[in-house]
Parts: sequence; C-alpha cells; structure tokens
Amino acid sequence: MARVLVIDDDASLRFTLEAVLGDAGITVEACDGGSSGLAAFEARGADTVLTDLAMPGFDGMQVLARLRAADPSVPVLMLTAHGSERVAVAAIKAGAFDYLPKPFDPDELVLAVRRAIEWRELRLLNARLRTEAALGRAIVAESPAMKRVMDVVARVAPKDVTVLLTGESGAGKDIVATVVHAHSRRAEKAFVRFNAAAIPAELAEAELFGHTKGAFTGAQQARQGYFQQAHRGTLFIDEIGELPAAIQAKVLRALQSGEVQQVGGRAETVDVRLVAATNRDLAADVKTGRFREDLFYRLNVVPLRVPPLRERPEDVEPLVRTFVRQYAERYGMSSVDVEPGLVEALRTHAWPGNVRELENTVARLLALAPDERITLALWRSLSAGPAQAATTLSATGDPGPGHPLRARVEAFERTLIGEAFEAAGRNQSETARRLGVSRPALIEKLHKYGLI
Repeated sequence: MARVLVIDDDASLRFTLEAVLGDAGITVEACDGGSSGLAAFEARGADTVLTDLAMPGFDGMQVLARLRAADPSVPVLMLTAHGSERVAVAAIKAGAFDYLPKPFDPDELVLAVRRAIEWRELRLLNARLRTEAALGRAIVAESPAMKRVMDVVARVAPKDVTVLLTGESGAGKDIVATVVHAHSRRAEKAFVRFNAAAIPAELAEAELFGHTKGAFTGAQQARQGYFQQAHRGTLFIDEIGELPAAIQAKVLRALQSGEVQQVGGRAETVDVRLVAATNRDLAADVKTGRFREDLFYRLNVVPLRVPPLRERPEDVEPLVRTFVRQYAERYGMSSVDVEPGLVEALRTHAWPGNVRELENTVARLLALAPDERITLALWRSLSAGPAQAATTLSATGDPGPGHPLRARVEAFERTLIGEAFEAAGRNQSETARRLGVSRPALIEKLHKYGLI
C-alpha cells in the first residue's frame, strides 16, 4: 500500500488531509513541521511527500531541497496559500512534482497524490527493468526478509553513500549491489565489479588503481584501474575483506580524498561511489588487526545484511522458475515441466551455498534430465553422493546424445573440474595448476558449477 508523508504545522489541516487520503485507501503519516517531517522521512521513507509551503523553521522550499538531496525519486507536492502562485512555480522549477492551492478540492487532492505515486512506481519499475537487463534475469524479492532489504536499498541508493553488504557466500550480495547502482543518480554511468578474492594479492593494486607502461614485469602498456573505469559511476568491491593491508590503505585514501595512485605513475582524482561486500566478520577482523579499523568505519556507513536463502524460503519457488526459464533457453529446451514435489523439497532444503547453489542445482537438473521434465527423484540421485550420481552421468559426465551440445559440454566440464578440485584437496591454486588455467578462471568455474 502506498505511503504518503504529510508535513504541515496546522493541526486541523493535518487531520483533514489524513481523513481524505485515508478514505481513499492511502496510508498517511502526518508531521507537525519541516524538522519532524524530515526526521520521519529519514527514518521510514515515503512514496510521496505532501508539504505545506509556509511553515516556521523549515519551510516548504527548504524541505523540498533536503528531500531532493536525500531521494530525488520521491515526488513532493506543495500546498500553497492563495496568492502564492509565484512561489509555487519556483518550487516546480526547484523539483517539486506539483502544487495544490488552499483551500483544495478533496477529489483533486486524491487525484494529484495518486498521480505522484504512479509516477514514482514507474521510475522504480524502470530502474528495476534496467537492473534486470544488466543481470540477464528477474530480481526475486517475494519474502519479507528480501522485501526489507529492497526497502532499505530504495532509500539509500539515491544517496551518494558507501554501502557495506554482508552475508554468506552465494546469498546475492552482487545482485543487491547492482540494484543499488541502478537506483542511484549514477545509473547511467559505469558499474564496475572487482572481486578481491579472485585476484592474486600482487596484482590487486595494479587492477584497482591502474599502472603505467613498464611499471612492473609484464606491464607492456599503460592500463586504467577499476577506480578510474568507475569514474562518476559505482565501483563494487566483492570480498573486500580479502584485500591485503597495503591496498586497504590505498582504498581508504581513495574514499577520503578521491585520489588514486597508479602503480608507477602519478596520483589522479576520481569521483566514485563504493559498494563493498564481504562474507567475513570485518568487526572481528578489525580486533585481530587483519582489517584496518579506519577503513571499516569508512565502509560501514550503511551496513546491509543480505539474508541467506534458508531465511527466505518464499523466494525459492520464484527463483526456481526464473532459473528454469534462463537455463532452458540456454540449453535449447522448448518447455520444462517441474514436478511439484521437487519444488517443495527445494523450498525446505537448507542451501548452505544459498542462491548460487540453487541456481547451479537447477542448471544441473536441466542438463541431466532424460526428457524436458525435472523431478524429485533426479535431484535425490544427484544429491546422494559421487557413487550414485555417477550412475546418472556416463563415465565422462555426458548426459547423453539427446541433450544439446552446451549441456553435454558443461556437464563434462563440471565433472572434470570437480574431480580435480577434490583430488587437490580443494586447493584452488593447485587445482588451477593441474588443469592449466588461471586461478581467477578456475574460481569463476567453481562458482558457476556450485562447487564452492
């Protein structure tokens, strides 16, 4: 239900506005002045704000300026006294959505408020579609837990503040980071991702801050770092807790002054919004000296925990539908029937690997299904362990000639990588060496196939 924040110092008018909008099915929170109204917006947000123009202390124009700075996606309606039309026009030029003269017609008031609410909904829908286009799939947030996360995202995304996303691996922190960018004022600029766990420590500095030609062995040409690439946009540093101490200091400097130092080059200034994510307890790492305290507080401006999948079972079924559509199209399957018993079993599963594990499970089920149907029995055979799972695959991991080439290749690749990973004692560097691939490439594959 839409929520409107009413700000007016006249108690009788507040009562009337609450009654008129309440009768129209609109939830109202009323505040007795600009200062209390701004505090209420900061604490709980709103879909639309309706404010009087002339008020003691913070007047309507000041309220408008503060609201536009806090969240430009929230429409602001002005209530103006007779003869204040010139000021009302100035308010429109300053960013107000519309104005209503007093005394107002109740029907016109409700119509104006609903029009403002619809305008905001369209803006949020456009931002969501832009995010889904970037992700290549729909955003699922049907559970109360994820709705609370998205509510906080909607409030903080337009504000140019640093966000620290915490939570278990595979919970969807990268998805939330993408949503923050898509709903921000930087949405039309670059969104640059950097995974600190996927880059060797000795290369992380050059990747983040760039380097000049000849700065180190192998630097055959100059290269911009991720901070420079994200100029006027958003930089997402995933697994930031894995950064070495020396690089933590340089990240801190970039946050404090906007200044980055290329390897072998000079300092330059960048304008970057930082969103960071970690599955580590950074507060505990601060106490042990593993993570810089000053950087932690710079990052922890808006902490946001992304809940694990076991805390949001309502999201499992829509996620399954999303992944089935995604991988069925990739594998060239025209339609897929999902057994209801399978959905219920997936919904009650613990999912230690969270959304990433669920996605890879659906991908495996589709790749190994003997026909265009995935069942509880098939999932149980894959979950029973290597011995029984091997009866589903051939010796090479091939699901059979009845499946698309991509599905057969990916099934084989997953089996090969999984066997090498276990044989190397789950050591990523050793596995990469044995397979003859880079460690970042291996990590990407391990995530893709739900092996970590």
